[in-house]
Amino acid sequence: MQTNLAPEFKSTPQGAEAEAILRKCVHCGFCTATCPTYQLLGDELDGPRGRIYLMKQVLEGAPVTRSTQMHLDRCLTCRNCESTCPSGVQYGHLVEIVRPIVDAKVERPARERAVRWLLKEGLTSALFAPAMKLGQLTRPLLPAALKHKVPAPAGARARLWPTREHPRKVLMLMGCVQPAMMPNINSATARVLDAAGIQTVVADEAGCCGAIRTHLNDVDGGLADMRRNIDAWWHLASSGAVEAIVMNASGCGATVKEYGHALARDPVYADKARRISELTRDLSELLPDLVPRLRPKLRLRGVATQLAFHPPCTLQHGQQLRGGVEAQLGALGFTVSVAASESHLCCGSAGTYSVLQPELAYKLRDRKLANLAPLQAQTIVSANIGCIQHLQTGTTTPVRHWVEVLDEALA
Repeated sequence: MQTNLAPEFKSTPQGAEAEAILRKCVHCGFCTATCPTYQLLGDELDGPRGRIYLMKQVLEGAPVTRSTQMHLDRCLTCRNCESTCPSGVQYGHLVEIVRPIVDAKVERPARERAVRWLLKEGLTSALFAPAMKLGQLTRPLLPAALKHKVPAPAGARARLWPTREHPRKVLMLMGCVQPAMMPNINSATARVLDAAGIQTVVADEAGCCGAIRTHLNDVDGGLADMRRNIDAWWHLASSGAVEAIVMNASGCGATVKEYGHALARDPVYADKARRISELTRDLSELLPDLVPRLRPKLRLRGVATQLAFHPPCTLQHGQQLRGGVEAQLGALGFTVSVAASESHLCCGSAGTYSVLQPELAYKLRDRKLANLAPLQAQTIVSANIGCIQHLQTGTTTPVRHWVEVLDEALA
């Protein structure tokens, strides 16, 4: 796709990157067949090809309208289109370049600005944990829309953190919302790794991976989050004290693996960011090493073993990791199935998307659950807190992180 960038973008690094991405696009439209919003709405402008045309127009200096902003807002940034694209168009990078440009040219209504500010500041704030605790205490009184965002309080097991030391160590990001919403995911991760002879360490100074602010078009804020985490991790990562930085939320994993790209032009952080990205592993990437260590310790009686796996977009498209969870849990004696239809499509959670675009998000949730229902699983498992919470609002079948099920079998 040929483009003629407007002078204001032509000489910028972001403009050069956007132009290189656009050149790869050959208009084939394969991406529309795997785009969740195009499947729901049937509008070319709500699919990757149409949005690419809109972004091209923005970069060429065409007038930017509220309609352009709306169609880009509706994108889940699930990156399914990247898995489908035969030309390797990096759609996710392109939309992260153009969305802030559109927001700078089209002022949002006051209510939208307020909601977005509350999300990026509230979810990453130290006040989020006490607010979540208050929400859990008053959960029966909350309206349905708010109740959907407040999970039931975690059980006592969530507070059990292993105390043994091991020569092998990994660094783990606790996350910004996960410790308050679903703390058992982090402690279960530490217990499973402990059972395999690996110690989990954390850096208290680390926080949000940067995804929330970045996806809400606060580029500078997202980069600041990334730099803070690199500073928090650098001593352990650079000294060889840890063998990996482990992510048990695939959304965080997809973001941290791209720190090297996000900070490539930062003279102070570029090399550090690249090294952090190289060290980052999704928890599922450790499973081949863990399986032989864990298998003798498993006790599957009384544990849900018939599992339906929803692979998050950030795992299968963002990180391009497919099949590992199913295969490795299968090797441990679990029966793990994925939906026969549309297992590649997003569930509608997509970070803050379910708050900002609830109508589309819940349609995608119901579609996902309908495709999982024929599996008649005891438990639905996933690998990202957003997917887990979002899917649970539409079903009575337990929805959990796969590491929690594995942890129960080791208890």
